[in-house]
Formats: sequence, structure tokens, C-alpha cells
Amino acid sequence: MDLKQITHADNVRLSDDGRAVRILDQSRLPNETVYLELSSPEELYEAIASLRVRGAPAIGIFAGYALYVLALQSRETQVGPFVAECRKHRDYLNASRPTAVNLKHMLDRVLAVAESMPCADVASIQDAMGQAARAIHQEDIAMCTAISEYGLSLVKAGDGILTHCNAGPLATSRYGTGLGPLFLAKERGIPLHAWCDETRPLLQGARLTTYELQRAGIDCTLICDNMASLVMKEGKINACFVGCDRVARNGDTANKIGTSGVAILAKFYGIPFYVLGPSSTIDFTCPDGAHIPIEERAGAEIKEMFFEKPSALPEVKCYNPAFDVTDHSLITAIVTEKGICYPPFDESFAKMFGKGAGL
Repeated sequence: MDLKQITHADNVRLSDDGRAVRILDQSRLPNETVYLELSSPEELYEAIASLRVRGAPAIGIFAGYALYVLALQSRETQVGPFVAECRKHRDYLNASRPTAVNLKHMLDRVLAVAESMPCADVASIQDAMGQAARAIHQEDIAMCTAISEYGLSLVKAGDGILTHCNAGPLATSRYGTGLGPLFLAKERGIPLHAWCDETRPLLQGARLTTYELQRAGIDCTLICDNMASLVMKEGKINACFVGCDRVARNGDTANKIGTSGVAILAKFYGIPFYVLGPSSTIDFTCPDGAHIPIEERAGAEIKEMFFEKPSALPEVKCYNPAFDVTDHSLITAIVTEKGICYPPFDESFAKMFGKGAGL
């Protein structure tokens, strides 16, 4: 796999016949490259819930295509029942991962197309939903490019960048968000070194981030999550770049579990901590992180996944939240496709996105 393939991910798209969603199964990486074509509600739901497709922007792209594919399968000929059926599919898919706001935003966006055409025939509505889903994908490519440009402006040649989880092309459509500046720097011949947290319990940093960076020829080193403090103390980290799944109006940010700990360490060592993500991840209806729902996953991911034998006794209880919330006071800046937002975030969001953003 060459650099072009890595920076322009073929991870989510419509199938060749346009009636299924084709994904690269991220749960099988880095050792197997497996593509799936999904079309039933159950398959589409499972792909999100089991992290076969993951990363907030990629989930949003997948969601738009998924609702469109399900709309194509409808046998309803009247607009009212057809739209009602689409709403049920929207609600079902939205329940698969409650923390990632892109999922809901993009499902709602494609559904809104159907709801806005009460006088059209079903075939015309289906076509318009397909156009909306494709537009989401194209917009994400432009979004990734813009975020990468803004993020790259925050670092200099030779810097060490700490990453957590995976926010590269696999999680988006091109370049990525949290990893985007690294890929853009590589294209421009600017040397950066990535220090990649493994990111327990699903190891997205080890399995996916290092996979993307290594294949692209970007200098990277894998570390265990609990090594970040030492690497920072040794002066090897100049900035932290992470993605996000939901940002509250005050700047509190939900991201993969362990992100908050990284931010606390960075604050102690005086290292800038940057959140990079599309403006669609900002939930202007959510006042702060306390109102962000946190997904809890099965304990088997801690005790059994990636181990030949269980690492703890069967009767040992597990607590496995998928995300934590990083307090806005720990975040140096939030980088969006519209620009870089600095604290206080409620004010910078209002200035950048205007009253129409819901403030």
C-alpha cells in the first residue's frame, strides 16, 4: 500500500451497484485486509457497534450511505409511509453508538431530505437521499484537508507528536483529523515523529495508527498508554494531537478512553494539547461534558480480546467505558475545518460559527 492509498482511504463507500455500503473491516487490521458489503439493517448496525467502521467522520459517511441503502430497499410507494420507515431506520442505526454525534447528525441530514419532499414521488426522494449521502463524503474530504492545514501550522519540523487512538484516513476519508497534519507534513517533506499510544482496550493506536503511519513512511514509535508520562518528561513530545467524537458547547470533549489522562499529563508538563475534528462533532445543544452520554462496552474487551488466554479470572468484574471527557480547561485549542478555536471556547465557537450554530 503506497502513500496515496493511505492518505486517500477507500474505507467507506457505496458498492459498485450502489445498493450496499462497502467498508474496510477495521476490526481485522493490521493482519488482515477484508472488505465487506453490507445492506441489511442488522449488518449496518453491527458494523458500527462492533467498530468494523469507526472514527467519527467515517461513521458519519457510513451513516449517510446506510440510510440511503435502506431507503432503496423500501417497498412503500406512498411518501408518508416511506418517510416513517426511514425514521425507524434512523432511530435504529443511531442507537448503535450513542457518544459519536456525527452518527446522528448525518442520519438526520439524509432523513431531512426525505422529510423536505412531501410532494415528490418515492423514487425522486431516494435519488435525492443518495445525492445527500455522496455530498457528505465529498465534504469530508475537503474538511480533512482544511483541518490538516490548520493543524500543521501549529507544529514545526522535527517536532514529536503524541497521538491517542486513531484519527487518520481510516477514521475519515482523506488525511484524517488528529493524524492529518502528519500525513500532510509527509507530503511536503516536513519531518515529524509520532509517538503513538497503543490505546487500550481495543488498541486502535497500535493496530490502526501505526499501520497507517508506517505504510505511509512516517516516522513513528508505539508506546503503551502508561508510558506517555515518561516520554513527555524526557522532552520527546512537543504537542499532543487527538480526534474527537463529540464536543460540548463549552469545549469539553469526548474522545477514546484515556484521552483525558493524556491531557492532564500534557498540562503538567506544559505541552500543548490540541483536539482536531470537524465542526459537525460540536454539539451546540450540549452545554458541557456532563451531558455527553458515555458508551460502556463489554468487559470481554479488557480480559479476552487480543489475548490467547483470558488475562483475568472469569468472575472478575470489568468496567469498560469507551470514552472519557477531557475538560475544556486542559485543551489548548480545538482545530476545525473553519479555523482554530481558542479558549474560552463558547466565545470562539460563537465568533467562528455564528448565532446560526445554535448559540
